[in-house]
Amino acid sequence: MTCRFDAAFRLELSARLQAFPRIVHPLGGLKAAAVAITLVEADDGSGQAAFLLTRRATTLRAHAGQWALPGGRCDPGETLEVAALRELEEELGLSLAPENILGVLDDYPTRSGYAIAPVVAWLDDPGQLKPNPDEVASVHHIRLDGLMADHAVDFETIPESPRQVIRLLIGDQHIHAPTAALIYQLRELVAGRVTRVSDLDQPVFAWR
Repeated sequence: MTCRFDAAFRLELSARLQAFPRIVHPLGGLKAAAVAITLVEADDGSGQAAFLLTRRATTLRAHAGQWALPGGRCDPGETLEVAALRELEEELGLSLAPENILGVLDDYPTRSGYAIAPVVAWLDDPGQLKPNPDEVASVHHIRLDGLMADHAVDFETIPESPRQVIRLLIGDQHIHAPTAALIYQLRELVAGRVTRVSDLDQPVFAWR
């Protein structure tokens, strides 16, 4: 599947997401959360598909300054899809209709006590972006085709965990789990593979 931002890409990716055998993680003591992987046209004139990645504001109490997908904890009674769209509007000023949602990938349990569900959405016009400065320092269009190469994905071992730690190379920056794990699963689906990510760990600095 090519990564061009067009109707054919949307149709094929939507079909793959609808057929995706999603794994729901038992909450137990975890809190349900949702993030939006929002697909847009790359901002470099290439016509390629990209997704919106944010840098969190440095004034936030938790995970300040880190790379993140728009999202957060589900409010009581909210579905994952509703929570993701609400957070997308609160953080980036984007108001998307439910029909813009293409599907949902696996839950990812985090060390900090959340089960995060990535909700994949389609945005035709990113011109309405209006980041909330209280939560978002910057917004970046990250091309999907740039993640398809083998060197874009790296797995590490650390003494603190028997699980592999994943990181993605985006430009000259490394993105870690949970964000990296969620994006990696989408990357794998675009490549035609169903790859599970719940066994991939986070770096120690993200455990709290």
